[in-house]
Amino acid sequence: MAEFVRLEVEDGVGTLRVDRPKMNALDIQVQEEIRAAAHEATARDDVRAVVVYGGEKVFAAGADVKEMAGMSHAEMVARAGHLQSAFTAVARIPKPVVAAVTGYALGGGCELALCADIRIAGESATLGQPEILLGIIPGAGGTQRLTRLVGTSRAKDLIFTGRFVKADEALRIGLVDQVVPDDEVYTAARTWAGQFTKAAALAMRAAKESIDRGIEVDLDTGLEIERAQFAALFATEDRTAGMTSFVEQGPGKAVFQGR
Repeated sequence: MAEFVRLEVEDGVGTLRVDRPKMNALDIQVQEEIRAAAHEATARDDVRAVVVYGGEKVFAAGADVKEMAGMSHAEMVARAGHLQSAFTAVARIPKPVVAAVTGYALGGGCELALCADIRIAGESATLGQPEILLGIIPGAGGTQRLTRLVGTSRAKDLIFTGRFVKADEALRIGLVDQVVPDDEVYTAARTWAGQFTKAAALAMRAAKESIDRGIEVDLDTGLEIERAQFAALFATEDRTAGMTSFVEQGPGKAVFQGR
């Protein structure tokens, strides 16, 4: 059983809970437990959406610097790919994923939040990529996902300076999608995730993959990805149920089985 990361499932929503007091430092063990929880969320049919959450006080303050400080170049060459792929496992969960950001989300913590589809932050949340202040750069996707989210110049500003961003600025630049009172962060994230517990799971998966894969390629290739995913859904029971329900009862009344 994992020590610091667990997947808690209730009413179709899985909470990927990071719980390593005091600051949820993301050492190698936590990274691998995040990977395992992400794979579990992907595999479980009773999980229809996911909340990534670090608790009421902190999302994750970053990597375990003490652990990294003792690593040699050769050791980090061997480890860096595993670090990235552990976080990518969260990004590749084929279901809606929301990060519920409280307190600090710095360095690896910010990179973990970037793996979600949307981010809901508390009013006192603080985000940033301060790795440059350690003489390194973000290594778990920050230079790539942050740039795709907020644009090149804003990503360079944040990564070059290592400065912290408060919730209001994070909202303004698109780093987070919603800001709520601190004590409402998890509830707001669960509410967002809860919209999808009865959704057509295969269509949701196709939509997410089309967007995520399509943004990495040219328009023509992206359209081909969309075409293939769109056509494939006509082999699903949910497509039949959805269209039959629409014709007979109007929109929004279909019952989907995820098949």
